[in-house]
Amino acid sequence: MEIEPRVQFDDTGTAFSYKSDRQLRKANFIFTVVNNPVMSAIATRLATIALKLRVPGVKAIIRSTIFEHFCGGETIEASEKTIVTLKKFNVGTILDYSVEGEKTEEGFDDTTAEILRTLEKAKGNNAVPFCVFKVTGMGDTRLLEKKHAREELSADEEADFAKIHARVEQICSKAHEYGVPVLIDAEETWIQDPIDHLAYEMMTKYNRQRAIVFNTFQMYRKDMSSRLRDAHQDVVKHNCYLGVKMVRGAYMEREEARAEKMQCENPIHPTKEDTDKAFNKGLTFCLDNKQRITLMCGSHNDYSNKFLTVLMEKHGLKPNDPHIWFAQLLGMSDHITFNLSRAGYNVAKYVPYGPVSAVMPYLIRRAQENTSVAGQSSRELQLIRKELRRRRE
Repeated sequence: MEIEPRVQFDDTGTAFSYKSDRQLRKANFIFTVVNNPVMSAIATRLATIALKLRVPGVKAIIRSTIFEHFCGGETIEASEKTIVTLKKFNVGTILDYSVEGEKTEEGFDDTTAEILRTLEKAKGNNAVPFCVFKVTGMGDTRLLEKKHAREELSADEEADFAKIHARVEQICSKAHEYGVPVLIDAEETWIQDPIDHLAYEMMTKYNRQRAIVFNTFQMYRKDMSSRLRDAHQDVVKHNCYLGVKMVRGAYMEREEARAEKMQCENPIHPTKEDTDKAFNKGLTFCLDNKQRITLMCGSHNDYSNKFLTVLMEKHGLKPNDPHIWFAQLLGMSDHITFNLSRAGYNVAKYVPYGPVSAVMPYLIRRAQENTSVAGQSSRELQLIRKELRRRRE
């Protein structure tokens, strides 16, 4: 489909207006490393080992380079500078507590308490329009896998799952009380069903007037278009509203490896073109059913973001319509974020935060993602270098 978007993404002056020359040179260095698969793999491996061995100074190096580029800070308070800077350019912050790997009930309670603190920060604060959490931060992944597989749970496991439910309920209840929309992240296919069930239960309870609870739809899954339609039918049936965060997907390599190991069909679309087509059809579906759906387009794809602006115009929606949001990760795709914002669209950045060592799995994924997605890091690098040249002229 030919599109004529009302916003263009080639204005690097706008894209990097929030970065100083020093920050832009640092971004150039980071993406130069990330753009080289061998250098990127060596750097992330060495950083992981050095942190485990507690090599003096390594944490400070990580903090002042890749962590500073992709994260807001180690705490909510330390992220304030990023929140304020983004707000100056009419870009919201989605506070994302990115600590992973908790495996104890105490750890799950601590994560829940931190998510509640993000809601406190967002309450009445238009600089933080959304909060977000992962259900795997609330409970054991193995338990979610058993629940997904519909295996019989022991009495202790039933009690532990009740705790997961209570933690999710606590967050969604507080989000509703504060009027702060909360995004529930999607995860791997083999644990996703219980996450979906929790999300839709919370929607039925808390999305009576508007979308407060959002579920995430990974459109690289072959079954996701039908799941989106089913979710819409469900909210119509229950007379409530559907919060949709639409993404392409984040676990491609894991899904492929597991399908091969289990000798079952890979649940992911076989080609990027198939995923792109499903994503853009998903956007169309959401706009066609805008009476019930509030949409967050979580995409780093130029075409999909432009396509959504065209759909909005076709439906007679203003750029700042409160039911349509765009979102990208901090440190990536600034040419999309800031040009959309300048054109008046609702845009937010995912701003991860947490202790440096605990956020390393997130940072490694960002490095791997930029290396593995064809053209991702080279595109970022080209835009950064274009802006550096422009500033020198």
